[in-house]
Amino acid sequence: MNHDSESPQAGNEAEGTLLSHLVELRTRLLRSVLAILLVFLVLFPFANPIYTFLAGPLMVHLPEGSSMIAIEVAAPFLIPFKLVLMLAIVISVPFLLYQAWAFIAPGLYRHEKRLAVPMLVSSTILFYLGMAFAYFVVFPLIFAFFTSSAPEGVSVMTDISRYLDFVILLFLAFGIAFEVPIATILLVAMGLTTPQQLAAKRPYVIVGVFVVGMILTPPDIISQTLLALPMWLLFEIGIVLSKILVKKKAAREAEEGGDEPPPTNDPPDRPTATQEASDLSAKAAAAAAKARAKAATAAARARQGRGNETDRPLSASEMDEALDQAEADERRLRGGSDNAKPQDN
Repeated sequence: MNHDSESPQAGNEAEGTLLSHLVELRTRLLRSVLAILLVFLVLFPFANPIYTFLAGPLMVHLPEGSSMIAIEVAAPFLIPFKLVLMLAIVISVPFLLYQAWAFIAPGLYRHEKRLAVPMLVSSTILFYLGMAFAYFVVFPLIFAFFTSSAPEGVSVMTDISRYLDFVILLFLAFGIAFEVPIATILLVAMGLTTPQQLAAKRPYVIVGVFVVGMILTPPDIISQTLLALPMWLLFEIGIVLSKILVKKKAAREAEEGGDEPPPTNDPPDRPTATQEASDLSAKAAAAAAKARAKAATAAARARQGRGNETDRPLSASEMDEALDQAEADERRLRGGSDNAKPQDN
């Protein structure tokens, strides 16, 4: 009866908890969309000047008499619209991360919260730094190289749509590349690796960052190198920061008294021949004692079974028979243990 009455109540509580989480998730998503929409409405009147600012690194390197062009009919309106919308999302990233944090924070432990907040803030700052590095350092160099390498008689007139796609790709590539320290610290914090192991993989990391630079950037050595070198330097910074994190974690565990000897993967020591022989002897002695107790119990039961009218003690022959049986069992077990002892060389 109690189980039948409690089951519907527990089901209703679980359903109510799920619905409350879904309602909160909907609220957080609506706030995020409204924030993006608000930033977009503020920036939309300045869509054309913003695109002109974005195209500045290319415009200054175009030959005299050249300009950017719009191939599609609706491109003069849609491209600045697209740019402002993506810029609104980028600007709203801190608020979006705050909404995500407010939704998941109640389910995290204290040490997870202590690690998550700095990670969110630093990852946002590093992403912005990667985009700024791409605009102020990478764009002038690669656009100067591209425009100067045009064959004679070829007029460089870049389409505004393709230019936007190109710079967005570079913004994302450099923004993600600048997250390398965050990824390194997370791997160490989760216990998947150690700073020493990461340092040992340095040659592979150097090759890997150049491969990533080759994939994410245009097919020129300048942009590839400009992406690979910061990734390598940020990897080294991540190793240093992860070492600091490990030291702080060890100090905190020592203060809390939670430090334990590190687990080892060594197999347990195999018992020696002497230890095996002593174990068998101990087992034989225990078995002999058990046999004596069993014989005494059997004799007592036999005495009680002869009748309740007389409570006489065991006869000498019955006692000798029980003791002989116990000694025979003990000799048999000791003989087995002696045969199990290895011979010394």
